[in-house]
Amino acid sequence: QVQLVESGGGLVQPGGSLRLSCAASGIPFGISTMGWYRQAPGKRRELVARISTGSTNYADSVKDRFTISRDNTKNTVYLQMNSLKPEYTAVYYCNSRTPGGLEGWGQGTQVTVSS
Repeated sequence: QVQLVESGGGLVQPGGSLRLSCAASGIPFGISTMGWYRQAPGKRRELVARISTGSTNYADSVKDRFTISRDNTKNTVYLQMNSLKPEYTAVYYCNSRTPGGLEGWGQGTQVTVSS
């Protein structure tokens, strides 16, 4: 079964940085599309960034601030978040999707940007 375990969230001041990690198991990681989503209180879950085997894409709100990357030797996907803003406060979720369409979600990690 799919298991995604996020880590790296926390409290950070505006302008600061955090790196989220998501360790995956139970999927063919190297050929799966991995993504990060976030959900702020009272809002819908939204895509932040996604990485496939050959490309990445980002929400317009985080372009030039966030970088998604993957290490296929560790079955881990990362989200480097720089120049953080208070409006980025949310629970961040890791997502996986295999070529066969099997989808998985992590339990989420809280990111709070506040002074």
